[in-house]
Amino acid sequence: MFVEEIKSVWQGQKTKGYWIFLILSICLASFTLIDQKEKPVIYIIGDSTVQNSDGNGRNAYWGWGSLIYPYFDTSRISIRNHAKSGTSTRTFILDGRWDRIMGALKKGDFVIMQFGHNDHAGVDDTVRQKGSLLGIGDSTREIISIRTHQPETVHTYGWYLKKFITEAQRKGATPIVCSLVPRNRWDHGRVVIEAHYPKWAEQVARANGAYYINLNRIIAAHWLSLGRDSVNHFFPGDGTHTNIKGAKLNAACVVEGLRSLDGCPIQKYMKP
Repeated sequence: MFVEEIKSVWQGQKTKGYWIFLILSICLASFTLIDQKEKPVIYIIGDSTVQNSDGNGRNAYWGWGSLIYPYFDTSRISIRNHAKSGTSTRTFILDGRWDRIMGALKKGDFVIMQFGHNDHAGVDDTVRQKGSLLGIGDSTREIISIRTHQPETVHTYGWYLKKFITEAQRKGATPIVCSLVPRNRWDHGRVVIEAHYPKWAEQVARANGAYYINLNRIIAAHWLSLGRDSVNHFFPGDGTHTNIKGAKLNAACVVEGLRSLDGCPIQKYMKP
């Protein structure tokens, strides 16, 4: 009888221990899921100068979005680079990329955007149709899309930027607009500054309460201090796509711009 009682107590202790272990495991898993759920995310959107060939360095080309991670405390914030080669403000939406971000975007997140290099392309050509209309107004053009073979209303560069900004804000996220990076073009010893797209990006950002970084001018200033010969080494194939050294400089310039934004909450996640 005594032996049976000991066995009964032991079995009871084992059962009790099992349930304690199970409850603690569930609590720990719940805390982990809550932490992951509440962890803010930086979504980066843009073209090949932001992420080239899915960030794998193919053809020695790199975008700055692939090299910005070391500047942030990724134990406290996640970074997801959704930039894609060849995209414009228009095609980033048409291809469903923006909808996928909107499905996950939440309060406290950030959206850093940089477009312009492909927005100047053809609007209704028979090959790509990736361009947007010039300017920031409400002008539209009706075309037949080569993607869907259905009517499409094409808007201005500024209209699409405003869509990114306002929809991110409605989700409680913070939009940060960057001007397009400069191309490796010089005139009489000076970097050629893009005339229109940085101005349009700034106008739309200011008008809609978004932060703005004139990345074109920040990078151009660094290039000028380095000199044209040094800058030429950043471009292995053309004057638009940088190698890893050029992309590292561009990433550092983005961070320089982020640090200069007055009161931007993204700064608390940046490393000193």
